[in-house]
Amino acid sequence: MVMQSAQELGQRFASVGALRFREEAGALTVLDIEGPVASASLCLQGAQILTWKPRGQAHDVVWLSNGARFAPAKSVRGGIPVCWPWFGPHALPGLPAHGFARNLVWDLADAAVLADGAVRVALRLDPRALEQSDLPGFDAVRAAWPNHWELALHATFGETLAIELVTRNRGTASFTVGEALHTYFRVGDIGSAQVIGLDGCEYVDKVGPEAGSDAHRRQEGAVRFAGETDRVYRDRAASCVIDDPVLGRRIVVEKNASASTVVWTPWAEKAGKLGDLGSGTRGADAGWREMLCVESANALEDCVTVVPGAEHRLTVRYRVEPR
Repeated sequence: MVMQSAQELGQRFASVGALRFREEAGALTVLDIEGPVASASLCLQGAQILTWKPRGQAHDVVWLSNGARFAPAKSVRGGIPVCWPWFGPHALPGLPAHGFARNLVWDLADAAVLADGAVRVALRLDPRALEQSDLPGFDAVRAAWPNHWELALHATFGETLAIELVTRNRGTASFTVGEALHTYFRVGDIGSAQVIGLDGCEYVDKVGPEAGSDAHRRQEGAVRFAGETDRVYRDRAASCVIDDPVLGRRIVVEKNASASTVVWTPWAEKAGKLGDLGSGTRGADAGWREMLCVESANALEDCVTVVPGAEHRLTVRYRVEPR
């Protein structure tokens, strides 16, 4: 697997006029998309979508911290990190949280402008990237994970954002994956936003009074925010909506083959410890007030087993409606 520079990629995809490639700090290649109906950006490390903004929207829909750091093998704060092939910490010590897909550079396999003006890109990752990696601790990753997998991400940037994360098993033994599209959405103010559609759903609370236990709680009404929140809603395949009275819009999150929904906001103390959530309209350290993660996942008991010769497709579609 040969990595290509921004200049080489620009030459390779010169016929797709909506694409521009640049090098960010840390020698990370970023793809900027300026299509007829939407703008977006994507980092080839981790196949991480950084921003998405349909034409006519005053604000980005996918949020990127203005304090984000671009560094090799580190997920960028914001956008849509790809968590794969496990979600959260691994049971074995020393392995990276949220898997390794977000730490490796993916190959941009294809790109095109569609008839409706949307821009479609396809990226892929295979065991060669893992085998060739000299990242610290990745010997343990190679020992812990089989080498007969393929991973692809297809994204279509238009009036809606459609993403498909495809896991393929090319071997003779099954494997089980945990996964998430860890999407950071832009909101006007976290204290006013709410998530609708999870009423009655059981969840595991990662930071509340029962954190660390196996106890499941049940959501009552919309999810509202008054402090740090980190919840995994289980066995929940239905759509949900981010209702945002400050920006006057609703972000609809539709998904398929995802049985978990993760809702996360760090709040002030955790944001201060993270140190890269940037500034916002409410202050120099208030970037956290303008983001909310609603993640489409297969986590905990909802992990997916992929048998030999099969594939699993986690798909999402985001769209914006006026409130």
